[in-house]
Amino acid sequence: MTLKKFGRKPSGAHLQKIYQSPNYKDGSFKNLSPTEVMAAESGSMFKTLMEFMNKPKNTVPPSRLPSIKTELKNLKSDKTALVWFGHSSYFISMEGKTILVDPVFSGSASPLGLGFKSFDGSDVYKVEDFPEIDVLILTHDHYDHLDYDTILKLKPKIKHICTSLGVGSHLSYWGFDASIIREFDWWETDDIINGISLTAAPARHFSGRGIKRGQTLWSSFILKSNDWSIYIGADSGYDSHFKEIGEKFGPFDLAILEAGQYNVKWSAIHMMPEETVQATIDLNAKVLLPVHWGKFTLALHAWDEPIERVLLRAEKLNVKVSTPLIGEKVVLGESYPNKKWWR
Repeated sequence: MTLKKFGRKPSGAHLQKIYQSPNYKDGSFKNLSPTEVMAAESGSMFKTLMEFMNKPKNTVPPSRLPSIKTELKNLKSDKTALVWFGHSSYFISMEGKTILVDPVFSGSASPLGLGFKSFDGSDVYKVEDFPEIDVLILTHDHYDHLDYDTILKLKPKIKHICTSLGVGSHLSYWGFDASIIREFDWWETDDIINGISLTAAPARHFSGRGIKRGQTLWSSFILKSNDWSIYIGADSGYDSHFKEIGEKFGPFDLAILEAGQYNVKWSAIHMMPEETVQATIDLNAKVLLPVHWGKFTLALHAWDEPIERVLLRAEKLNVKVSTPLIGEKVVLGESYPNKKWWR
């Protein structure tokens, strides 16, 4: 746990700001609703580990994933566009500015690179493919969202970082200038660039890169320009916060919501696909982009089960869903790819 990539717990000024948060109680951050990371009746951690050691073969794609290589440096500045890289990493071009969310391009969602390898074909983008990043958004500090190797390689390109309260302690430890880091508590809003605002909102999840959980905050984010509104859902179990966010900040032109890596054992912290569709309705979002699938095996379901279950429920509830290939461009108000490319 002394390796640098594990990060560093908040201290000093970071910790003093955390103490002032209404979401920090009894030594850790709390969800709005009582939440167990692992259901008490789910059995031992050893049993869960053994299930992963003997996971079904269909948790990994049978062949190399297809993809499209969009030239990120040449996205039209007069359009608000998005490119998904698998799992929860994506690039947004808005008002001529570049925004990158939770980038993981090291080939693994594990701190030591020994497990949770990315699917064949899902790592077609490298750090070298990116232009300068006006804003890097980091939702929380789990390894499949905050990747040490990727962040260090991106460092010369990053102008500003927006993240959840306490996560800046890792970044400062890794040599980032504190002046470019903006930490958010839930419901805080800031004009991050001219014409673009960012608001942190609740999510039902947890945090931690070591043994102790909840020392940094986890957040969803609301990204707004003069013309468009995007909900960056991050990791979250289903709860009433989606409806509250929809009432306060909706309607949304696009909701980017996790739909994969679920299990009934941890359903409080990761939505089932059907709940993802309901969250889209709660948020009053026009289009759903399901993420948190298509790159890593972090659960025991079939690798393509999340998107199939999302589409089945979305059809019943009349929710529009976009299903781009990795690297395929989504243009708000204009182009929402929906091919069933995984079949």
